[in-house]
Amino acid sequence: MEVTLLEATDDPEEVICTGARNDYMSDFVGDQTFEERMASIEGDDIEEKKRTLIGHLLSHGHYGPFEHVQATFAVKGISRSCMAQITRHRHVSFDVQSMRYVAFDDVDPEAVGEGEMVVTPPSASDPDWIGRNQKGGAVDDETIEKREEIFQESVKRSVEEYQELLDLGMPPEDARFVLPIGTEVNMVMSMNARMLMHVADMRAAADSQWEIREMTERVLDLAKEWCPITFAYYEENMKNRKNRLAP
Repeated sequence: MEVTLLEATDDPEEVICTGARNDYMSDFVGDQTFEERMASIEGDDIEEKKRTLIGHLLSHGHYGPFEHVQATFAVKGISRSCMAQITRHRHVSFDVQSMRYVAFDDVDPEAVGEGEMVVTPPSASDPDWIGRNQKGGAVDDETIEKREEIFQESVKRSVEEYQELLDLGMPPEDARFVLPIGTEVNMVMSMNARMLMHVADMRAAADSQWEIREMTERVLDLAKEWCPITFAYYEENMKNRKNRLAP
């Protein structure tokens, strides 16, 4: 899996603070410098003032200003299972690699599940892995060896039969039906900062599925570079709360 920040609002926290200051000023923010807009906010310099205001907004549930800034991420190599989970968030915009128009007919079936085409879950090879809703705990080496063998043979057979169907002239949009839900897909998604925090509330939680949790954590790492004050506050004060931020 790879996650890349493609594009994002410049000076996002200046935009957030400007939106928030507009709500409580008699003067028009469009006629003022950013320093003038922030003059009454506590702090010795402009960065401290931004930190004060953003912390106040987040601690008091004033999330509207965070909808003004947006980021676009490219995600490579997640499973169709993970894609189905993230696309349930209807306030996020998506473009997903098509298995109707993209035929995976040059994949080596022997390499499938070994970093190519199909995502292999940790539980296929880790005897100590404990998943959500799992019956029982750790297993012995013999069991995990058999589990991995069955998984790899299953996905290999699916890919071989998919390629055979293509060779027999079946259109990719129909041949894809035999591929596993773990088949890799690439995706581009855009969301505002408020929505990103909502997604993180739901998908970076300890009880979320391992793959979407990993993807969301990688998105959050990039968000902390793009919008540092906001997501540092989120990480320190909001990430593990029980009352989750609404979209």
